[in-house]
Amino acid sequence: MPKVKRGRKPPPEGWDLIEPTLEDLTRQMRDAENESHEGKRKAETSWPIFRIHHQRSRYIYEMYYKRKAISKELYDYCVKMGHADENLIAKWRKTGYEKLCCLRCIQPRDTNFGTTCVCRVPRGKMDEEKVIECLHCGCRGCASGS
Repeated sequence: MPKVKRGRKPPPEGWDLIEPTLEDLTRQMRDAENESHEGKRKAETSWPIFRIHHQRSRYIYEMYYKRKAISKELYDYCVKMGHADENLIAKWRKTGYEKLCCLRCIQPRDTNFGTTCVCRVPRGKMDEEKVIECLHCGCRGCASGS
């Protein structure tokens, strides 16, 4: 997450409410980036980063759209400063994508067969014994249906 640029104008009102959580997530992101990659598969090295990115964007989404705890001005500020992923939040607002883990999972060009990721398959249509994990982000199922 980029550092807050406070040189031009101060952040909007309500920043004090979300700043501690965003700072904690920034610290977690820094720890995940510096974590040792030994013993992990190549794809697994970026999974913690994807999870924290999702968590940070989801926090701002929940605060603005669900709880209505922050203003539109503060939401726009967070998106502009890179604290939230605007494209991911736009997908969450659409039906069927409420639990989407990352944008790579819905891009057919990133899969072998030109379909979406295996984590987008509803759990009811999968074998119960089979544990699935997305290769892109490590998600274990982000389909909105049951």
